[in-house]
Amino acid sequence: MTPLARYQQDLAKVRTLGPKAAQLDALFLHRVHRLVRKDGTVSYLGTRFEVPFELSGKTVRLVVDPHAEAVVGVENEQGESIGSATPLDALANLDRQRRKPDPAVPDTVPVGPKAGPNLIELAYQQYHRPMEA
Repeated sequence: MTPLARYQQDLAKVRTLGPKAAQLDALFLHRVHRLVRKDGTVSYLGTRFEVPFELSGKTVRLVVDPHAEAVVGVENEQGESIGSATPLDALANLDRQRRKPDPAVPDTVPVGPKAGPNLIELAYQQYHRPMEA
């Protein structure tokens, strides 16, 4: 049986991709983790790219077309698109003023004195606990 005849034999079982066909190229893109420098740039293959300055100090994923070796986008750690990475133009950005990102406020900031004993008090209470008969 020729390859064409074999293909035509199972042609009725072949399904089209439908709306998934438009997303097919995105499945073959690579994701590369990079740390954003203090100046809001990341590097890939010796080329520096600008990303939103608010991401300074955080890790992002560069979406890379492996065949063209080109960065096509930037994602956060959850895989949500942040935007595009633009190649750094060092001369154009020589005098650019950057805003410092707001300092991150930790979620567990002690507001007032803790309610309850600390570890030293618990150890003292356990050591001096009266003996039970």
